[in-house]
Amino acid sequence: MGEKDLSKITSNTQSEVSAGIENLILNIRGTQVMIDRDLARLYGVSTSRLNEQVKRNIARFPESFRFQLTEFERDEVIANCDNLQSLKYNPSLPYVFTEQGIAQLSSVLHSPIAIEMSVRIMNAFVIMRRFLITNAAVFQRLKLLEEHQSETDKKLDSIFRKFEERLPPKHGIFFEGQIFDAYSFVCDLVREAKSKIVLFDNYVDDSVLVMLDKRKSGVSAQIYPHNISRQLHLDLIRHNAQYPLIKIDAFANTHDRFLCIDETVYHIGASLKDLGKKWFAFSKMEVKTDELLTKL
Repeated sequence: MGEKDLSKITSNTQSEVSAGIENLILNIRGTQVMIDRDLARLYGVSTSRLNEQVKRNIARFPESFRFQLTEFERDEVIANCDNLQSLKYNPSLPYVFTEQGIAQLSSVLHSPIAIEMSVRIMNAFVIMRRFLITNAAVFQRLKLLEEHQSETDKKLDSIFRKFEERLPPKHGIFFEGQIFDAYSFVCDLVREAKSKIVLFDNYVDDSVLVMLDKRKSGVSAQIYPHNISRQLHLDLIRHNAQYPLIKIDAFANTHDRFLCIDETVYHIGASLKDLGKKWFAFSKMEVKTDELLTKL
């Protein structure tokens, strides 16, 4: 290597040093290491040249001095180090060198720059080690905060999942034969009511009264069928003599079924007494219950 080339390499390495060699030191497997690619650049050689020299003197580099990263470790390094993004395109896994391994490199890379850079790198390891020791309490505190935050996030995720599970769906379809599923769905809506339930359904029988009886205490119930048959009238009298009052008033101006839970309105594609006998859809409407009631 000529003096001009050596001068160029020295200039480049000085630039690297000014940027901070300590920024190239990573913590992998609980040990401070440097990637072979970064070391090769600092020493002014190619990565393949660096590793070739190591292989020729492999007895000087036991596993505690130099080891190859796993795919998981490589991906972690790439994810956390912007300057190592190109590693993802390298078909072979990189090697890393510990402080002792780097000390050995100067003996197998026979050049003045290798000796000089080894000294500088050793100094960077010392600076980094002092920094870690000095700030050990801070790092421990940060670790505890991260663990606490992680536990908090898990608890919040669990709460949000449970909350979402309790929210009724906005729309869906029940198919023929899903009699109990459809019945359970409507009963769950009834149980969610806090103040009132209003049902617009032209075909009502005693099974609908049973569904509405699943509401909470103090929740009012009102049904608007097309007409009130003699049987429904008798069923209602018997029901109201024993259970919380359900009001029924005839209303002939609706074709579809609407189940109102407080101020939320659901359009139901089948009469409540026939749920699950045939396909039907349901959907949560944008309109509010009071808006419907003002049209009566």
